[in-house]
Amino acid sequence: MNAEGRFEDVEAYLIAQQAKGLLRFITCGSVDDGKSTLIGRLLHESKALFDDQLAALEGDSRKFGTQGDELDFALLLDGLGAEREQGITIDVAYRFFVTEKRKFIVADTPGHEQYTRNMITGASTADLAVILVDARKGLLTQTRRHSYLVSLVGIRRIVLAVNKLDLVDWSQEVFESIERDYRAFAAQLGIEDVVAIPLSALRGDNLSSPSARTPWYRGPSLLQHLETVDVGGDDASGPLRLPVQWVNRPDLDFRGYSGRILGGRVRPGDAVRVLPSGRTSTVARIVTFDGDLAEARSGQSVTLTLTDDIDISRGDVICAAGDPAGLADQFEATLVWMADAPMLPGRPYLVKLGATTLGASFGQPKYVVDVNSLEHLAAKTLELNGIGVANLTLDRAVAFDPYASNRDMGSFIVIDRYTNQTVGAGLLHFALRRSQNIHWQAVEVDKQARIRQNGHSPCVLWLTGLSGSGKSTIANIVERQLHALGARTYLLDGDNVRHGLSKDLGFTDADRVENIRRIGEVARLMVDAGLIVITAFISPFRSERQLARGMVEDGEFIEIFVDTPLAVVEQRDPKGLYKKARRGELKNFTGIDSPYEVPAAPELHLRTMEQSPEESASAIVDLLVRRGVIRRSH
Repeated sequence: MNAEGRFEDVEAYLIAQQAKGLLRFITCGSVDDGKSTLIGRLLHESKALFDDQLAALEGDSRKFGTQGDELDFALLLDGLGAEREQGITIDVAYRFFVTEKRKFIVADTPGHEQYTRNMITGASTADLAVILVDARKGLLTQTRRHSYLVSLVGIRRIVLAVNKLDLVDWSQEVFESIERDYRAFAAQLGIEDVVAIPLSALRGDNLSSPSARTPWYRGPSLLQHLETVDVGGDDASGPLRLPVQWVNRPDLDFRGYSGRILGGRVRPGDAVRVLPSGRTSTVARIVTFDGDLAEARSGQSVTLTLTDDIDISRGDVICAAGDPAGLADQFEATLVWMADAPMLPGRPYLVKLGATTLGASFGQPKYVVDVNSLEHLAAKTLELNGIGVANLTLDRAVAFDPYASNRDMGSFIVIDRYTNQTVGAGLLHFALRRSQNIHWQAVEVDKQARIRQNGHSPCVLWLTGLSGSGKSTIANIVERQLHALGARTYLLDGDNVRHGLSKDLGFTDADRVENIRRIGEVARLMVDAGLIVITAFISPFRSERQLARGMVEDGEFIEIFVDTPLAVVEQRDPKGLYKKARRGELKNFTGIDSPYEVPAAPELHLRTMEQSPEESASAIVDLLVRRGVIRRSH
């Protein structure tokens, strides 16, 4: 560095930059509290903007800005057209900037409640949260919601930025009142590290240096605090965790396991355990593009080779042999729901945990959280932006750590099976004890023995269609014909099941899902008994029919769409249900105010307007004969 404080060569500059620590922080709060303006001003005052960016900002300020001839710093962050037109933040905007003391990655997150899902995305990797409050409004619901969410994802350092203090005449009383209210709320969340700063993001007061307009404030400016705050925490101090993202086989002589280390450190010679197989080995090399390493730490992406040739696949986790991750398929978890359609207990979803994607379902929430009072409230589902605790069941065991121990190993996202959209995010608390204690009991008389005795194969005939379509009539005829052929059968009818197995359920979407889950489990047991199970249920949702299909083996589930137009079933209306539904006396009635999702590819499509119930039943029996389930001579 020369006498003017400038680096004389690029290499020295890069070395100096690499030596600086990194702080990831998030700005959040209610809409129009000034988050984007604050970050834009920080970028400007830390000299993180190039000349062309400043020129573009001047042009955008004249076009979109609301401050006359002043620069509208929010436009640096609000890059979407809709954001500029509405003057709000919708997406998460990430920005990188550097000061003499530290490097920063800041996430500007949306304040609108409908974009809460975007906010939690930004919070998931942050070390600190800057929560803005409009001095004129005080604490709002979104302030509390965002505070709860940042505490939920493990952020324990908060900056309470009381913004727009210039609009309340720099009132010390207003500032201190908001600070008192917030500290009381933060204490309920277990957050004690709160630094309150009065500021005006628009004018730059207390942003990078103390302001003369707040002589009563003796604390640091925002930037001073961000440059010096101790974020603590060393992920390298924990046990090794490396989820395998790619099995690296460039040739027959090399087999490596590539991924990012999510905890701990590793050296050649370290003993490791691979989950879920439990096999052990020793690290031979730590391979990178720039050469082998003597040690790798949390956050680094590396390729490990092992001394033993063992079977490892994408999604497996390489752990410290003496301190491996847990392994389970059932958990208690906190879930943040991000979709317009509610979370339905029992409905099949996909869960992505690390590099592994698994089939999953949730139980009924144990409780949901009121973000204003922090009360735990009863609920059957989780609605958009709802936060609750529920049991999570996966279709196979997965390596994990509780979120409180390791963010990356204990967090997951929820994906809709049909749209492939992310609909939720969650945090694992602990494995349910029953996931380790309950094992399948082997029996001597098994399914194959029952099939031999019955003389035919088992299966599920799943008749689905609108109420009044003729499902029960056709199902009865099918059972009569099969009985005449000597087949062992059982008929599960929707109305009959509602008198016993599902008499505690109503007709909401959540109850319908649970009803079909129960029927699927019963049908699975009956198939194991070697029976031909005939079911007649509306079963309006594809996902639940898919869930029932997945409970039995391939080829044992036959979906039969009993296709009768809505106008026809309404005209039939043998129970008067459609009339009641049209009058509003019967809520959540399929076809009227609750949807029916037509099967995409049923094994058999019965068009009841073109064939009689007897002909439809015969078509089903014929299908069983063609598939070899039964024989006519049985």
